[in-house]
Amino acid sequence: MQQTKITGATAAQVAARSEELFRQGLFCAESVLQAVAESQRIENDLIPRIATGFCSGIARTSRLCGAVAGGILAINMLCGRDDTTTTVEANYLVVRDFMKRFEAEFGSTNCYQLIGCHLDTPDGQAFFKENNLWDNCLVFTREAGRLAIQSIQAAAE
Repeated sequence: MQQTKITGATAAQVAARSEELFRQGLFCAESVLQAVAESQRIENDLIPRIATGFCSGIARTSRLCGAVAGGILAINMLCGRDDTTTTVEANYLVVRDFMKRFEAEFGSTNCYQLIGCHLDTPDGQAFFKENNLWDNCLVFTREAGRLAIQSIQAAAE
């Protein structure tokens, strides 16, 4: 598989950093991507900004969980292809492994199914706040960081 050399950051360290970034105000996808990038000593002005539209279930559309999207972006950053002569298969295996791990832990990768509300409506946003669903998203963000780096590390072995 074509990929960047993986440093020795532990899954627990990436998970903790994902959570810390989320608590500091980055959103789910941004936090996961940033934490994985930091764990691999990758600095780029595009991180975390390239993840912003994936937050809140892809721009509050109640679709793919933003933390999952951030994990996929992180996987692509480390395991994606650089040109058309490289197959996508190795990358897709890592992405599918990550998504399978997340779904096994939480039952879905879909934002609406995970939190039970639509974030694009005032009622949905009120429901999110009233039911402290931010705490759930914190867990999804932390665990997406952990599961993404585990899938990346497993593929590198």
